[in-house]
Amino acid sequence: MSLKRTFWAVFAAMVLVYCAMVLWSLPIIMSDANGLMPFDLRPSGYTTEEARAFLAALSENGRAHYLGVQHKLDTLYPGLMAVSLILAYLLLFPTKWAAGFSVLAVLAAVFDWNENGAVADLLRLGAEGIDEEVVSIAALFTMLKSGFVSVAMTILLVGVAGMMWRRWRGQLA
Repeated sequence: MSLKRTFWAVFAAMVLVYCAMVLWSLPIIMSDANGLMPFDLRPSGYTTEEARAFLAALSENGRAHYLGVQHKLDTLYPGLMAVSLILAYLLLFPTKWAAGFSVLAVLAAVFDWNENGAVADLLRLGAEGIDEEVVSIAALFTMLKSGFVSVAMTILLVGVAGMMWRRWRGQLA
């Protein structure tokens, strides 16, 4: 299979998992928590008080959904995102640049998986069982994930813009 075909296959799988999370799973959690944002959707992190409020609002069914369905989807998504980005970088940039950028994509996935583990700890401990240390670790992973995903996606956009620019200039010549 060619690099482009592999990219499109992995990208399609990533989009399906992402849509399942954003359009189905995360709204269930938000609705169950009286509209409060799940931890994964708080790019600037959260305080112990905010974590307690979310955990107190979340029912046992919501907690089970977060630990089950949502975390299963969010176990697949980071790897699919990282592989999609790596393949895109290989298509858009010289190999040595793509390799360097790929490190950022892998770090984004690693921080996302670490966030999932830390959030699972928060969910298991509940509003009364958490403390500042466990919340700060989870929030740190959320912020690191968000930052590295933002940088990785910005690089992707720069690569796509560069490709479009080259194609447009080629048509003018």
